[in-house]
Amino acid sequence: MVKNILFDLDDTLLDFTASERHALALTLEAFGIAPEKEILDAYHEINRQQWERLERGELTKKQVKLSRYRILLDKFDIKKPSAGEISASYESKLCESCYVIDYAKQLLESLYGDFSLYLVSNGGKRVQQARVKGSKIGKYFNGIFISEEIGFNKPDERFFINAFKDVPDFKREESVILGDSLTSDILGGKNFGIKTVWFNRTGTENRKGIFPDYEIFSLKEFEELVYKI
Repeated sequence: MVKNILFDLDDTLLDFTASERHALALTLEAFGIAPEKEILDAYHEINRQQWERLERGELTKKQVKLSRYRILLDKFDIKKPSAGEISASYESKLCESCYVIDYAKQLLESLYGDFSLYLVSNGGKRVQQARVKGSKIGKYFNGIFISEEIGFNKPDERFFINAFKDVPDFKREESVILGDSLTSDILGGKNFGIKTVWFNRTGTENRKGIFPDYEIFSLKEFEELVYKI
């Protein structure tokens, strides 16, 4: 029987893809660069690749924040601004951008009180705290754990061990993680020895060789599932 639910934040409760495009478009415009679809699409893929490298331990978060822009600027032969300047501007605008995924608030409201709810995120402390506050979902959580504070990133088991070591009566066999990322959330849950639910909102084919215990395509499905597992 599940008592603890661990929620990923980005593209699970908040639509990070929408926030990313909005914040980057505003940043590019601020530097006099047209936010063309080609640039926004390229950044999304570059960013995804760099975060996966972080998950594998190949890059630090600080390196990710700069490398993704260096790659983007080189790809489109953009000389100014620098990677550091665009990174700072983007992060500030991202703090102000929080699009809530359909049914996320209703789900949290429904589960609140029946389960202990926790937020587990690989994002930066400043950005994630601002977006949680802006979306008004923080009140539902018994704990909010961000990798920048924990010192380890999902899927590293040490992220979860350090996050939950002081949580009273927390038992892995009574816990489940819900997330959109196979390489971060699902693999992380498996490494920690808890049940895993993959939120496959876009209907993506699983080519990672990482298999969740359950797969859902909407948050409404999770509300029905979690009482049964």
